[in-house]
Amino acid sequence: MKHWEHHPEYVEGCFGCKASTLQMNPGDAKRDIPDKKWNAELQAYRDARAQGIQPSGTRMKDIQEAHQASEVLGKPYNADSMPKAKQITKGVAEVMKEIGK
Repeated sequence: MKHWEHHPEYVEGCFGCKASTLQMNPGDAKRDIPDKKWNAELQAYRDARAQGIQPSGTRMKDIQEAHQASEVLGKPYNADSMPKAKQITKGVAEVMKEIGK
């Protein structure tokens, strides 16, 4: 027996009635409009990787910090093996050069 055969109108507190009012939302998977910020961040990340830079993430802030750290270091920054990008100063870069990092 189908739910609406029990009672054809909505009944408060009935799970079947409540479930029949739910609508599915495909969310971002259905979007046809590209997300400009997301695409820009991914392109900036790809560009950094092409330069040998390994940011700690794909957020624009992480990418910019990695670029700044690379400038201070004089070589590509690598988040996997170096201190956090925002901690890279001229003094830290000098110490890293001395110890061979």
